[in-house]
Formats: sequence, C-alpha cells, structure tokens
Amino acid sequence: MTHTKRPKFKYLGHSTVLCTFEDGRTMLIDPWVDQNPATPEDAKELERVDAILITHGHFDHMGDAVALAKKHSPEIVVATFEICAWLESQGVENCSGMNLGGTQRVLDTTVTQVQAVHSSGLQDGGKFYDGGVATGFIITLGDGPGSYTFYHAGDTALFSDMQLLADLYRPYLAFLPIGDHFTMDPRQAAVACKFLEVREVVPVHWGTFPLLTGTPEQLEQELQALGSSCQVVALDPGAEY
Repeated sequence: MTHTKRPKFKYLGHSTVLCTFEDGRTMLIDPWVDQNPATPEDAKELERVDAILITHGHFDHMGDAVALAKKHSPEIVVATFEICAWLESQGVENCSGMNLGGTQRVLDTTVTQVQAVHSSGLQDGGKFYDGGVATGFIITLGDGPGSYTFYHAGDTALFSDMQLLADLYRPYLAFLPIGDHFTMDPRQAAVACKFLEVREVVPVHWGTFPLLTGTPEQLEQELQALGSSCQVVALDPGAEY
C-alpha cells in the first residue's frame, strides 16, 4: 500500500508546530513565536506561512496570529467562529471560522475541528473576549486507506471520547500536551495515546514555564507501564521531524 507522505514537522516550542508539505507550502498551528520564550532566536523568522490553525484563544497559542497573518497573508486562517470574528476586527483577512465536528479543506488537507476539554478566553488590552470553545484539529493528507492523519490536541484534559477520534479518524501521530497544571500530565497523556491508538506522539506544552513540570521521559515511562508500543518523538524547540 502506498501511503501519502507526511509533512515535515518543525517544533517551535510550547505548542507551536510548523508543518511543511511536499509542495513547499506551510501550515502553522498555534502561532506563538516572537514572544515565545521556548522558540530559539534562529527559528523565529518564518519564510512563509500559507495557512494558520488556532486551537483556542489563550495568548500562548495565538499571541502572534495577527502579526503573522498580516506579514505573510496566508491563504486561510482557521479557528472557532468567535476567534475568527475577533481576528477580522483586527484586520486579519481570509479567516474561515468553524466549530466542533466541522470539516473544511485547508491547502491540500482535510481539517476537522474536534473537542478539547479546556477554556478559550481571549485577552486583548486587559479585556477578555469570548473565544468560543477550546478545540483540537484532525488533519488528513490524501484519501482512503493510504492517507496520513495526525492530531494536534491543543490544550486539553484527558477525555474518554478520544476513543471516538481513533474510531473515526485513525490518527497515526498526535501532538499532546504533557506539562500538567493547565493540561494533561504525562500519565494522562499516556492514557490518551492508548485511547487514540496512535503509533507516535510528540509531547508539547511542557518546559516553557516552571509550572509545566511534565517531561517526555515521564511520558515514556508511563507508556511502558501501560504496555504501549507508541513511540515518543521528543523534539527540542527548533528541531524538525
């Protein structure tokens, strides 16, 4: 069976991931780069951004959305209806708001917005705005049995309906938060891997701040304790996979 080639993933720190496809176009998930203390200086200058996906409204997931959208003029900016309405009020073009369960074409992929158990208040100038619900994204390249699917969970607690995501979408790889305090810890993330039936997991949302105490090593230990064969792909900020 021929499988669709997966994108090249570049981890920019915290939860920010740059996906580069075979045709050179890029998708930036959770755009927090310039003020992200985890992003190496030599990785902060992005050559191109063709699509932006935002999981929820917190600053550490969309702090540079407006600046990057205005600089790079992406083909499409995807987030909840509420976040897109706010972005449009800031002069961002090509927004395509959606909601849970919805699917749309983004570049040459299929993007489905799925549940996350978290909050999504959007802060601007000391005021909070409704960011809608927190979300994750299921992203699929290709069609049928040879397609490649990955999952970016955004910020989330563990929830049992991750098993439905496995049944519906069969993701091969997941980007899962492991830092604890605001999201899952490594133990819960290991259970999430089991629910999702993923073969690979890239830990995100860890180490950026002292409160985020979970580590990839702990995730590996928890997966071993569960008897899981899921491979931990631990990336330092700036590293590519």
